[in-house]
Amino acid sequence: MSSGHILVVDDEPDIRNLVKEILEDEGFEVSIAESGEAARQARRKRRPDLILLDIWMDDVDGITLLREWSEGSGLPCPVVIMSGHGTVETAVEATRLGAYDFIEKPISLAKLLLVVNRALESEKLQQENQGLKRQALPVAEPAGKSDVMQSLRQQAQRIAQHNTWVLVSGEPGSGKEVVARYIHAHSNLRDQPFVEVAVGSMSPEHSAAELFGSEEGNNITYGRLEQANSGTLLLGNISDMDMQTQSRLLSVFQTHSFLRMGGTEPVPVDIRVIATTSDDLEEAVKAGRFREDLYYHLNVVPLTVPPLREHSEDVPELLNYYVDRFVVQENLPYREFSIAAQNRLRNYGWPGNIRELKNLVQRLLILGQGPVIEVEEVEGALQHERTPASSDEGGADLPLDLPLREAREQFEKVYLEHQLQEVGGSVGKLAKRVGMERTHLYRKLRGLGIDFKKGGD
Repeated sequence: MSSGHILVVDDEPDIRNLVKEILEDEGFEVSIAESGEAARQARRKRRPDLILLDIWMDDVDGITLLREWSEGSGLPCPVVIMSGHGTVETAVEATRLGAYDFIEKPISLAKLLLVVNRALESEKLQQENQGLKRQALPVAEPAGKSDVMQSLRQQAQRIAQHNTWVLVSGEPGSGKEVVARYIHAHSNLRDQPFVEVAVGSMSPEHSAAELFGSEEGNNITYGRLEQANSGTLLLGNISDMDMQTQSRLLSVFQTHSFLRMGGTEPVPVDIRVIATTSDDLEEAVKAGRFREDLYYHLNVVPLTVPPLREHSEDVPELLNYYVDRFVVQENLPYREFSIAAQNRLRNYGWPGNIRELKNLVQRLLILGQGPVIEVEEVEGALQHERTPASSDEGGADLPLDLPLREAREQFEKVYLEHQLQEVGGSVGKLAKRVGMERTHLYRKLRGLGIDFKKGGD
């Protein structure tokens, strides 16, 4: 397994071939380009994990290329500048445009390897941090000591040893994404990218560009498929994917290549796919909402995550886990659940599964007082879960003392958050449920500060 794909751009054959040999000896996969135009074509052919870029070349200088690549969404990977005639102004300009570092020629091989490894490690950490921020349940493994959860972990570990595609199904909030990450972490791809695609948060008109990327002149945007190359692609809530994107995705799985939007040359890709769903995909196939051939491609190895009510003996452990997490990560005051409160929650049905438990713990730590959470406080919180936007008075909890616009926004926020939870975090299902056009709904959710990308698993 390679440590990464590096593009070396230099018009001096001796330098680029020497750097190529050294990097290949270190386990890297290396492509070379002898000019600015060749570098453009190399980036078009395959997304690099790192670019070593010479400043002075006959056709296009490195700063021009760097400026060109940094336009739009920014540099797609770390770029390290190499130059034998560098100036302070050049180094400053390269840094301003996003270059990771600047190496002077003649190149010190020790420094070259040090900078390359640091740049790749920095990029990996940045991607991991972004992934953790997106994660709904950032736990190391599916939690719980029950027989049900021990069996689930054992199945996931066995599946992880084979790079087959996996379909993870389960109720909304049951922890499907955690299982997907657990499989990746125990596979031979663990050091490769793990890229998540929240299908429900993609609008049909933008889904193709987000997944497959795009080309416009020399401007290339890499999609999620290329970002996941050599690693794992997680397709969350796959049942929400529109039929046109399903067809394009099926073609990728069959040919192991794809075309970027606006592109003409196929891009090879080698990925493991893990898809999650809260719906019965067989029923979706029968109803004509999901392609049968795509379903069978995804469903090579099915895995079902049990609802929390089927392993309620794990509730005390989960309560303690989330208390510790919110105390450490969000600096909330430490409180512990009394035995009576724990027993009450063990006997609760948990329609929202682990996500509902997490939200309950957070609410009790924020709003409660005192070191111990008693059963009466739990009962009040559970009542809030059952009636999040109203009371027995038919509107007594509405903000009647606010201006109409502010009151309406507060009601819309509570209403949409509740409906989003009811449909398992799927924006597509939410649009149908509330009768709104999806693009307008995206703007509404963003305007109200509702994090719709965290729901669904």
